[in-house]
Amino acid sequence: MSRRYFEDFAPGDVIDLGRHTITKDEIIAFARQFDPQYFHTDEEAAKTSIYGGLLASGWHTGSLTMRMLYDGLVKDLASMGSPGIDELRWLKPVRPGDTLSARWKVLETIPSRSKPDRGIVRALTEVLNQHGEVVCTMNGMSLIARRPQ
Repeated sequence: MSRRYFEDFAPGDVIDLGRHTITKDEIIAFARQFDPQYFHTDEEAAKTSIYGGLLASGWHTGSLTMRMLYDGLVKDLASMGSPGIDELRWLKPVRPGDTLSARWKVLETIPSRSKPDRGIVRALTEVLNQHGEVVCTMNGMSLIARRPQ
């Protein structure tokens, strides 16, 4: 794929970011390091939780989403980073064995008025499980270089 620049995006564009099947070992390893709540780290204890079993930390889902964003878009993007995320929602539990897919939907493109070499792309990233249920959403911004003249 050739490099993508700010001009290559328009509202309504949707980019498939790929898939990842999450394992029990990944869930536990991530949670032990970053979010050691029992329903992320202890399969037996998690059965007694309101979730009824082991589930991935929302931060783990967010990290996997970033990996899918990189592999499916950012690695071929004239990225200048991101000013941030406006909203992040974890809508459904992510369980061991779930296959997650993600898509990036362009909401708005905003050329910079003060720096003509760049623009902001506002996008909604949706993460779905293998049943087509949206498990996570992120509304964020990407700072993208304009195509060199």
